[in-house]
Amino acid sequence: MELLKDQYFSPTFYKKLAAQLKVVYPALDTRQFVRDATDDLESLALMQRMVRTSETCRRHFPDNFRKSLKILYALAQTIEAGFAYLFMPDFVARYGEDHGDLSLLALRDFTQYSSSELAIRTFLARDFEATLNTMLIWSRDDNYHVRRLASEGSRPRLPWARQVPQLLADPEHTRTILTTLCQDDEKYVQKSVANHLNDISKDHPDWVVNLAKSWDRNNKNTAWIVKHGSRSLIKKGHKRALSLFGVAPAKKISVRKFKLNAKAIKMGDTFSFSFALHSDHDKPQKLVVDYKLHFVKKSGALSAKVFKLKESLLPNGESIVFQKHYVFQDYTTRKHYEGNHLVEIIVNGESMAKKRFMLSAS
Repeated sequence: MELLKDQYFSPTFYKKLAAQLKVVYPALDTRQFVRDATDDLESLALMQRMVRTSETCRRHFPDNFRKSLKILYALAQTIEAGFAYLFMPDFVARYGEDHGDLSLLALRDFTQYSSSELAIRTFLARDFEATLNTMLIWSRDDNYHVRRLASEGSRPRLPWARQVPQLLADPEHTRTILTTLCQDDEKYVQKSVANHLNDISKDHPDWVVNLAKSWDRNNKNTAWIVKHGSRSLIKKGHKRALSLFGVAPAKKISVRKFKLNAKAIKMGDTFSFSFALHSDHDKPQKLVVDYKLHFVKKSGALSAKVFKLKESLLPNGESIVFQKHYVFQDYTTRKHYEGNHLVEIIVNGESMAKKRFMLSAS
């Protein structure tokens, strides 16, 4: 499988980019540009290659930020939007920090070709209030890429991004941006607002619930944002977050016929389990059913991860059966270790049953 870094920033890409730049900047030495961009390219990771692209442009462009910016604007008119052109906003962040309004305007324009979400952090760190005020204006922009930048660029825990302490410390900074966008029709914007809320929920859970309660959740776009933005709180069983969706603590619910396919499995095997939930409550209950796998870490301690199962309405006197399986093979995001693991059934945020099983080497 082709690595992302080779998919986006390959020698072929740099030859194409040099040719594109030559059209709008005839003075460019295309051969030297490609040599500089691809020097020891194999050793560079994905984002390092993106930075290399910015640095190579800086080396070959005029020694004047405004003139360089004109070249990038001209380039933007000739390209198809894509991840590789993330270098354009990165160039602005690296070499336009002292050009305030001009750079912010460029980030607004370039985000339509490749997101400026990472680059805007430089300007938030430099002048937080002024940049945030500009982003509030962006949240009302006609272009949905720009509206999305207002939310995505100000996320407290934006992946790969420079940390901005003010955003982590106080979610009030972005309340107006989120509220402006909470009914947006574009799914691209909705996902960003939801991810922004999910970021905040990890440090200020009750603030997220209070904000969601202040919104009109009868609006379908808002309802989707709140549901997706509360996903971490729901997994954790945060009772106030669950109440947003009409989920109360489970009453007279019992776990029956909780079975594992084996009490001991080997690496590479499929672990399966099944169980039934039965209700003796006098009214139907809305249930959010999850399971939690407690994985053994390298240190021997357990680390839990919650997995979604199902949301269901369970009437009085009835049962519902669940079956699930998990393949114990290593992934880039998780490595498995031998030892006693644990599977736990969670209903409406409360632990209902647990069973242990042993994982050993294949």
